[in-house]
Amino acid sequence: MHRSIKNMQAQVIDDVSNKTLFSLSTTDKEIKTKFPSSGNLKAAEFFGEVFARKAKEKGITKVVFDRAGYLYHGRIKAFADSARKGGLVF
Repeated sequence: MHRSIKNMQAQVIDDVSNKTLFSLSTTDKEIKTKFPSSGNLKAAEFFGEVFARKAKEKGITKVVFDRAGYLYHGRIKAFADSARKGGLVF
């Protein structure tokens, strides 16, 4: 998980083989069309929903959530909660 003032990025990484299995950002076309400014809670919630849906399409259902030192509130919490609702198991 990484966040900046305007965007967020999330990845699913296989720690055993050191490979990135899946990554997504709020600069993705699907998210950018609905939320041109991605630095708010609603955009983070939508990003979590889209991330969970696309991860499940790739067969990924269980993940470990690494918030990369960010406090668990605001956009990070909104992303995590909506990803859980989308079907990802943390």
